[in-house]
Amino acid sequence: MLRPSKHAGGPLRSPFECLRLTPIFIIMETNEKLINELEKVLSGQPWYGSPVYKILDQVTFDSAYERQGHAHTIAEIILHMVSWTEEVIDRLNEKPASLPVSGNWPHPGDPDEQKWKMWIEDLKLVNVNLVKTIRDFSEDKWNQPIIDERPGEPVTTYKELVYGFIQHQVYHAGQIALLNRIIIG
Repeated sequence: MLRPSKHAGGPLRSPFECLRLTPIFIIMETNEKLINELEKVLSGQPWYGSPVYKILDQVTFDSAYERQGHAHTIAEIILHMVSWTEEVIDRLNEKPASLPVSGNWPHPGDPDEQKWKMWIEDLKLVNVNLVKTIRDFSEDKWNQPIIDERPGEPVTTYKELVYGFIQHQVYHAGQIALLNRIIIG
């Protein structure tokens, strides 16, 4: 970012002297960068198109449970997104990496409109909790490896974990948008 430099006083030697630009360096902490990216994907203006919450606003209760071929339903995808958000929070809280406590693909059960509305609110709430966890995470830990005792898993830093999670949410938001378009046209 550039801004006009301050004049030291006295008359200007040139009408353009006040336009001389001085660089200003803005340093964003990792926490801020990650939160900005996550919030852009969830409710902001991401480069690729609609944010997650806008996509979900277009999903009806009926379309959430409709299965297309062998694909997961939108309801299943939402529960999966909630589960993995909880798992990422656990990992940021330095719990060993594992599958989410509620399961990788929790079964939504029979169609229930109240449950569907609750899951959308759960997704929003768990993301509020994730933002708080990211905000409180120590800057000096972002490049450290997560605690992962599973054999054969690649070494992942906390920063890579969050960036990967954001990519995960974008991927599933795309699935939801496509399924919804197929179902309701």
